[in-house]
Amino acid sequence: MSPALIAALPFLGALLPALAARAGRNAAALAAGAVSLAAFLGLMSHAPAVLSGTAVTARLDWVPALGLSASFRLDGLAFLFAGLILGIGLLIILYARFYLSEKEPLGRFLTSLLMFQGAMTGIVLSDNILMLLIFWELTSLTSFLLIGWSQDRPESRQGARMALAVTGGGGLALIAGMLILGQIAGSNDISVIVTRAAEIQASPLCLPALILILIGAFTKSAQFPFHFWLPHAMAAPTPVSAYLHSATMVKAGLYLMARLWPAFSGTPEWTVIVTATGLATILIAAKIAFFQTDLKALLAYSTVSHLGLITFLLGLGTPAAATAAMLHILAHASFKAALFMLAGIVDHAAHTRDLRRLGGLARAMPLTFALAAIASLSMAGIPPLNGFLSKEAMLTEAALSGPLVAAVATLAALFSVAYSLRFLAHAFLGQPRAQLDHPRDPGPGLWAAPAVLVAIVLASGLAPMATFGPLVDAAASATTGTAIHAHLTLWHGLQAPALYLSLAAFGAGLMTLGAWPRLAALWAATPRPDAKALFDIALAGLTATARRLTRALQGGGLPRALAIATATLLAAGTWAFLSAPHAPGTRALLPLQAAPAAVWAVLMAATLATAALHRDRLLALLLTGITGLLLAAAFAWTSAPDLALTQVAVEVVAILLMLLALNFLPRRTPAESAPPRRLRDLALAAAAALGTGSLAYALMTRDAAFAPISSFHWAQSKPGAGGTNAVNTIIVDFRGFDTYGEIIVLGIAALILFALAESLLSSRTATARLAALDTGPNSGDPHPTMTAVALRFLLPVALTVALYLFLRGHNLPGGGFVAGLVTAIALLLQYLASGYVRSDARRRFDSHAFIAAGVLIATATGAAALGFGLPFLTSGYTYVHLPGLEQFELATAALFDLGVFFCVLGAVLLSIATISRLAQQTREREPG
Repeated sequence: MSPALIAALPFLGALLPALAARAGRNAAALAAGAVSLAAFLGLMSHAPAVLSGTAVTARLDWVPALGLSASFRLDGLAFLFAGLILGIGLLIILYARFYLSEKEPLGRFLTSLLMFQGAMTGIVLSDNILMLLIFWELTSLTSFLLIGWSQDRPESRQGARMALAVTGGGGLALIAGMLILGQIAGSNDISVIVTRAAEIQASPLCLPALILILIGAFTKSAQFPFHFWLPHAMAAPTPVSAYLHSATMVKAGLYLMARLWPAFSGTPEWTVIVTATGLATILIAAKIAFFQTDLKALLAYSTVSHLGLITFLLGLGTPAAATAAMLHILAHASFKAALFMLAGIVDHAAHTRDLRRLGGLARAMPLTFALAAIASLSMAGIPPLNGFLSKEAMLTEAALSGPLVAAVATLAALFSVAYSLRFLAHAFLGQPRAQLDHPRDPGPGLWAAPAVLVAIVLASGLAPMATFGPLVDAAASATTGTAIHAHLTLWHGLQAPALYLSLAAFGAGLMTLGAWPRLAALWAATPRPDAKALFDIALAGLTATARRLTRALQGGGLPRALAIATATLLAAGTWAFLSAPHAPGTRALLPLQAAPAAVWAVLMAATLATAALHRDRLLALLLTGITGLLLAAAFAWTSAPDLALTQVAVEVVAILLMLLALNFLPRRTPAESAPPRRLRDLALAAAAALGTGSLAYALMTRDAAFAPISSFHWAQSKPGAGGTNAVNTIIVDFRGFDTYGEIIVLGIAALILFALAESLLSSRTATARLAALDTGPNSGDPHPTMTAVALRFLLPVALTVALYLFLRGHNLPGGGFVAGLVTAIALLLQYLASGYVRSDARRRFDSHAFIAAGVLIATATGAAALGFGLPFLTSGYTYVHLPGLEQFELATAALFDLGVFFCVLGAVLLSIATISRLAQQTREREPG
């Protein structure tokens, strides 16, 4: 299975659980599980190649000139993270099926979970920084939905907003840093970037890029001082917490640091920033975790501490430390996912997670206690479990880094022992501290998933080389770029310094746990900053500042916004003019002719009249139409018939639609501003006009320093695109991507208009205001029979003309855009002549369907090129000679042009239908 398909499967199957939920909760869970299992099996099919050191790649070029490509790479590092994401994801789906109550919409929950899974899988498999950034932001958005799942709980909403604000802000920094990194390396491919460490580290932009990238990684992986958001994310349902804390989201930052390790490691900046941040996070979070009274809060802060441990190891910059980091990523994912699930089981059984109320659960829930004991002891680093292996590797590297680092790491390990044993002792041992509602072990549906993870914890501790060894070697090799052959063992001999550091941490941890009552009282009496309160204050300050700035610059009025924008452009243009050298033009001016001079004079008169008489809306609209038609004449005179034809069609459609819209507006526009402000606007407009005219004059009277792109389009129109109409070949071939985006925007605009109308029609207040409009006296015969009959005969003629314009567009003036406008005009006249009700009754196709068909046809035409290994929207053509006919051309661009036709037609018809529905329904409803 291609890595691209592995990344796409969770997205492709995301809707299946929601649809299958109609058949029951088991069907929803089976659908989600089948999707994750298919992706996991596809990943495992590459295990022999990846574990032997081979990278599996897939690449689809999108816009190669801009470095946009859908490129995927599956090596040892990506295999480790993708295996955790998909493997633990399968267990989470099983656990969620039995954890969520019958009232919870399981199908919708699993749909969100699969999208989150797909975003994380996309991050670790992406080999293009732009794709990685897209998936990175998708994790923030999908995690927002999952963390805020319980929308009726304020803490869920707060946790989701906090996570989105922190990780989203870090994502903005990451975007800047990755773009700078790609610019330095000269490539957007990560596999290329990591091979150019010398060029990257020698660049003066290396440090800004590093800092920005680390901000993105630290915020996502909850490193100090951004650690506060992760514990608040525990407001999510326990399946989300287990998934987010073990295999996803917070692991994204670690993955990014590991992936870019070859490019930055070894530099003083990397070592100091990453190592110091990791050590601070380990110690601060471990200490806070020890004093938590909520099971999930304790686990959340312990997650932050363990993430700091991995960050610290990656910061050391040695292959041995990177190997230890890979080992602890595996160990932490296994025991932490199990512990969160077990905390959820305790919450289900005892109806509380408060350690002050729990106790003695070992007798009532022996199976849960056994699983929790193995997982928590692994978190404490007790042999023979996998947590001991990674803790020993960490302490070994800390000892090699100096006594101060070793002391801090040992202190963090001390707290790790203390909070791990406290989780076990205060929840399961001793006597119950409060009356509980007969807790007992759950059915296999809940304990099966943590049992699998606990079995991995035990097996990988007893036989590390047979279980984790090959995967750790492959991941560490891919991280460092050198072959790694680690020797994982429980015993390193009496001479190993990590042994004594570990014994010291364990002994001191036991004493710390014994002193819990006194330490807890001291902790409660000690004043300390509240991260949530500080975050709320900072967010409120930023929001208030943004509002003041918005009111100052925008104020809700269009004139002020336009004045600021125009003044800014004028300032920039003036600065450019004054700071650049000037030389006289080299092109001679053309002689002034009478016809264009007369057209120019009428055009200026109509433009000035529009500005002067704009308060009379009907007159202003007519004057606007005159300027549009005069522009069409100017296009025709300058040998641009395609533009002239399109301009006329656009002008007719726009004028007709605006005439209909005038029914909902007063006849005259009220005075918008006082005379001083109008003088200001006049001065800005005059300066802008002078600047624009001067720029146009300068460009037209000087030869370009380089050959204009138009010469390429003109020369390649026939040989490159197969058409003699350069305007059309530019639209549907050379600049087809621009057109593709424009038709999508056009369709979205029409849909927004439709949605606004729906909102108006559902509001009694808005409908009453519309119905109360005084539209003046109406004609006694609003739809004259002669006009209606004549336009019906005109319709097939107009459709024939539209077909003719469409077919000739590749070689002569025409094309899908103008053909769609001509068809829309013909149908628009039908609505005007016969009325909306009668015309709409004869309609056979929905306008929404036209828009959708247009976008889908254009997309399919462009995507077809990918199947031939060509960039998106690459067109092809051939010539066909049929008996009895002249030789003619067949081009794939015609299919793209057909998509343009349907989008334009759908947008116009949806607009007229929306306006007509407003008029019709407001007449039917009485005000009030």
